[in-house]
Amino acid sequence: MATIQSDILYAFCKASSTFRSVPRSIVFCRLISSPHRPSFRLRAFTNGGAGESSSPAAVKLPEKPSICTADELHYVSVSNSDWRLALWRYHPSPQAPRRNHPLLLLSGVGTNAIGYDLSPGSSFARYMSGQGFETWILELRGAGLSVNGSNSKDIQKSSQAISDRMEATSESASNSNGVVASEKELNNILDAISDKMESASKSASKLNGAVASEKELNNNSEAISESVTSSSLEVETGNGAVSEELTRLATVWDESKLVARLTETFMRLSERVSGFLSDNQSKIMSTKLLDQISKLLVDSPLYERFNEIRGKLSALLETGQNSGITNQITDLSQKLVKIIEESQLSVSPPLFDLQARFTSTIEDFQRQLDLMVKYDWDFDHYLEEDVPAAIEYIMNESKPKDGKLLAIGHSMGGILLYSMLSRFACEEKESRLAAVVTLASSLDYTSSKSTLKLLLPLADPAQALNVPVVPLGAMLAAAYPLSSRPPYVLSWLNTLISAEDMMDADLLKRLVLNNFCTIPAKLILQLTTAFRERGLCNRNGTFFYKDHIHKNNVPILAIAGDRDMICPPEAVKETVKLIPDHLVTYKLFGEPEGPHYAHYDLVGGRMAVEQVYPCIIEFLSSHDK
Repeated sequence: MATIQSDILYAFCKASSTFRSVPRSIVFCRLISSPHRPSFRLRAFTNGGAGESSSPAAVKLPEKPSICTADELHYVSVSNSDWRLALWRYHPSPQAPRRNHPLLLLSGVGTNAIGYDLSPGSSFARYMSGQGFETWILELRGAGLSVNGSNSKDIQKSSQAISDRMEATSESASNSNGVVASEKELNNILDAISDKMESASKSASKLNGAVASEKELNNNSEAISESVTSSSLEVETGNGAVSEELTRLATVWDESKLVARLTETFMRLSERVSGFLSDNQSKIMSTKLLDQISKLLVDSPLYERFNEIRGKLSALLETGQNSGITNQITDLSQKLVKIIEESQLSVSPPLFDLQARFTSTIEDFQRQLDLMVKYDWDFDHYLEEDVPAAIEYIMNESKPKDGKLLAIGHSMGGILLYSMLSRFACEEKESRLAAVVTLASSLDYTSSKSTLKLLLPLADPAQALNVPVVPLGAMLAAAYPLSSRPPYVLSWLNTLISAEDMMDADLLKRLVLNNFCTIPAKLILQLTTAFRERGLCNRNGTFFYKDHIHKNNVPILAIAGDRDMICPPEAVKETVKLIPDHLVTYKLFGEPEGPHYAHYDLVGGRMAVEQVYPCIIEFLSSHDK
């Protein structure tokens, strides 16, 4: 059990999931940033209906994907990015009191909008719209139905594909045997990770608020990196056996193609992989690749020749991009391929499948570089680009008289709101927030016993290169049978999400199978600063958000759950104590004899509609002036 309970991947469980079909409209909105943020010019594309935008250039699109259960689905573009962020919109009930401000909901790390809309009988978003709030849920880049696309046709196609995949995952879980993944996939994705994380668990148990020794963290990080890198690459391709298949099929030796591929790989490293890698990180990655090739030749008489070429390549890569480097790298790549070829032919007996293994090594490495570029964002991207773009668009659509909105954030969503308030307070600027509610959120976890401390082995920046992404959604789906069916070897996982008897089994299933996404290592790295002295900071380590939260002038309701192991009450209070008393209200849900509230129960638990939701309505109503 120590091995299983050490799994860092499940410490991220933040929000929830559902799939109901309410066909309405889909809107694609493109925001084009002006030179001075946060001002935007807007162009909207809509298929009409009650929520049709008054902006020009309206284009009718097909219906929104069935996985989206909102009244409308909008898309917002972000400056300096190809991402189009999904905004789920819920119209206020005409029978409810008229509200003065729209409401924005922000989800946790690696989660999507479904967490706020699990089912007709368990939908926080529908409850709030039923109370008269025009409610919007933002899906940050990489989450839910947010996509890369340049026009409405691409948006529609991509969002439909995502919706189909999410529904297929749920259907797979409902087959006759209740099996989500094959035995082989479970072994590759789940068991391998669990087996290699026992040392991380032992180290974490020694923490008690302190960081493990550097040696322990390095050992743990290496073990985690090996297992998660393997599963990340396999999950991202959509087939757990892809690596084996590539090795088996790569039997034809195409020297020219291999030289071109190897040259391309080294050139990308020389160019710092589209800005993802620093000079030092690029050196780490190139060393890693050359080490992998070296292992293939360790028993070969050509090993010394390889080391000569390796030295020249390393020197070239350290000099960076220049006019003559391409030809030199191509020449050295040619020589390296020749060495592999000669080793395959000259050694008696021949080295088994050396050429195929060499090809597979290059392909695996390239896929890892692709993941780095694809998932190249962190917490500051959310804070400085995604959330402001969404707020600007909502303001344009809803047009509140005072130019403000209300906001609720669960887990990382609440951390984003705290960070916004801190940043604007420091700069003495208007936050455009009338009032804020945070659910299980904090800027500082150092004094708590949060299970997120198991992220500390990944706090070494080098590990972001070995583990570019954590495919949380795919891993939770693979683990689901082990947590929900005999012999219940991962049943403890459910308690991280929901306390006993607090969530209907079908809703928990939807939560696990559809609500979680792939998480970039860069995002994890920044979030781990919340466990260090002074708490969460920006990517450069120059701005500590809790240092300025006391300057905030926006009313805050901070809510905690008594059985929350991800963001325990003591972590929530660590931030609350920094805010002026007249501006903050702290509320702890859960009683000694029950009911109890775990991390997600504050949003989707069976008692939330009776206890938590009314508390939030009362607070927001008092500040909806």
